[in-house]
Amino acid sequence: MIQHQVVIGGVRTPVYDSAEQGSEAVVFVHGNPGTGDDWLPLIAEIAPFARCLAPDMPGFGTADKPADFNYTVAGYAAHLDALLAGRGVTRAHLVLHDFGGPWGLAWAAAQAEQVASITLINIGLMRGYRWHYAARIWRTPLLGELFQAITTRAGFRLALRHGNPRGLPDAFVERMIRNYDRATRRAVLKLYRATDALDAAAEAVHAALRPRDLDCLVLWGKCDPYVPWRFAEQQRETFPRAELAYFEDSGHWPFIDNPTAVAAVLVPFLRRVTAHSPAHSRPSTPPS
Repeated sequence: MIQHQVVIGGVRTPVYDSAEQGSEAVVFVHGNPGTGDDWLPLIAEIAPFARCLAPDMPGFGTADKPADFNYTVAGYAAHLDALLAGRGVTRAHLVLHDFGGPWGLAWAAAQAEQVASITLINIGLMRGYRWHYAARIWRTPLLGELFQAITTRAGFRLALRHGNPRGLPDAFVERMIRNYDRATRRAVLKLYRATDALDAAAEAVHAALRPRDLDCLVLWGKCDPYVPWRFAEQQRETFPRAELAYFEDSGHWPFIDNPTAVAAVLVPFLRRVTAHSPAHSRPSTPPS
């Protein structure tokens, strides 16, 4: 799998791309904290039948993390738009997790005709959502900076045990810790403090996407302490034909802590919704 170093508005954005041609792609968007690497096991199963893209978004992973980037949902949606345009993608099957949900859904609302399907993993339209405990800290000036400054490797690992009864692989946790540097912590604070009016944002996405009646898959780890699983059913208000799958003993990252179970649902869904693609949208070269 080749990771390209794409520069958008002066910001270097690493992106895995399983095929150099094809205007349709499955686009994986990570959240906080995350990276395109998180999706590689799933991409290995999907790339044989669909082009796949997975970027490191600005401020995360190994992407550039400039202090002056627009760390808002709108800023990330605009960045995603430029990324897809630059890679020649005009029709996207979105696979969204965590803050990748608001970013990807904001892009989808603005480019509704380019959206082919949506998969939501422990995220979605969040009417009535209340920030989780860590987010409330991050959103508080000074307290957020202090919390980020005193978070140690041991503390990070301890926090990840909460709500993840299956445990998370050491390689995943180590990658997360390695990438969670000072610049990423700054990006997290800016992003959470700039994100308000979740109900209004949900209504805007609903108004843009409900008329499309899109194919949608909702996957949810029921032990998630950050985004409760009760929000899963709510997604059918916007995506009436949404298929829901729950993972009883998974946390916020079901595609990491139970990849086999997630793939068993996600891969057939994507195989089906990409099967109607025009011939020119298939991967023209095998993934490396």
